[in-house]
Amino acid sequence: MSLIGTPAPPFLAPCVSAENIIEDFSSENFKGKWLVLFFYPLDFTFVCPTEITQFRDSLSSFTSKNAAVAGISIDSVFAHKKWIDDDLGQLGFPLVSDIKKEISRDYDCYLESAGIATRATYIIDPMGLIQYASQNNTKVGRDTKEILRVLDALQTGEMCSAGWKKGDKTIEA
Repeated sequence: MSLIGTPAPPFLAPCVSAENIIEDFSSENFKGKWLVLFFYPLDFTFVCPTEITQFRDSLSSFTSKNAAVAGISIDSVFAHKKWIDDDLGQLGFPLVSDIKKEISRDYDCYLESAGIATRATYIIDPMGLIQYASQNNTKVGRDTKEILRVLDALQTGEMCSAGWKKGDKTIEA
């Protein structure tokens, strides 16, 4: 079932915040902003840190587009904090704990057979509607350049061709 154009499922969950503090994260706090939610399988794995650090390295590009970023996995906030402290370093965005697996199920990216979320990305508009959803095999990482390109296209409010980049002409109906 496609979630495109539907209200993003709201949630309140513990996270390790951008300041490396354990606190609650509410998706409702991002009304009026774009929100990029990315789900990943597990902390302390091989592909996941390449994505998470790419989001960190691209964070200023997202924030310059009025977009917040948050990562979500089924790990506890204590695992998130340990991974940040030991390996990832400061991220600038929260890692949310979906230990009950409710958020992953609500966003239709939970892999029941594996007990983890797949690599899923959602772009939620300022009105709280899902405008983009993508899911990858757990073995294949995503690229923030493509997510930024899609965000740019969505923010035009226009039709954009395949391969469209900011500055290109949009398609007129």
